[in-house]
Amino acid sequence: MTRPRLHTSSKQAVGLVAFVLFGVLAAVFLTADFADAATFSGNADSVIEGIGYAMLNLGAGPFAEATDGFLITFELLGMALLAALVGAVMLGTRDDDGGDS
Repeated sequence: MTRPRLHTSSKQAVGLVAFVLFGVLAAVFLTADFADAATFSGNADSVIEGIGYAMLNLGAGPFAEATDGFLITFELLGMALLAALVGAVMLGTRDDDGGDS
C-alpha cells in the first residue's frame, strides 16, 4: 500500500490567497464603524401614498401641491411597454411551414 501524497499545484496557492483575502475582509468588516441608517423623517406609508397620488394625478396626499400629474405619462409608458411585448412575441414566433410569406 502507498500513502496518499499531497500534490502541490497552483490551485493550492489560489486557495491560500482566497483564505487570506477572506480573513482580511472579515477583519475589515468586523472592525468597521458604520453610521446610523438614514430614514425619512415622517411615516414611510405617507411617502409611498404621496408618490402614488402624484403619479396618477389624483390631487391628494402630501405632495399634491408640489408635483405635476403624471397620468398621461404613466398611460403612454404602459402602451409603449405593451407594444414592445407584442412585438417581441411576434418576432419570437416561428413559422412552421418553412416558406416565405
